[in-house]
Amino acid sequence: MEIPVMVGAGLVVIGVGIGIGKIGGSAMEAIARQPEAYGKIQTAMLIAAALIEGIGFAALFAV
Repeated sequence: MEIPVMVGAGLVVIGVGIGIGKIGGSAMEAIARQPEAYGKIQTAMLIAAALIEGIGFAALFAV
């Protein structure tokens, strides 16, 4: 495995981790503000996290 490939894979993993972390943090803030909307917020969060993770896997396989 070459160095640029390893760097690219590392950047993909870091980007996905940051993205999912921001989604989780924002969802927790939203739930704290509106506890009655817990179900809708959680569903939206899980869908967005799954989409980001899927794009991350696609990027890893492309590298």
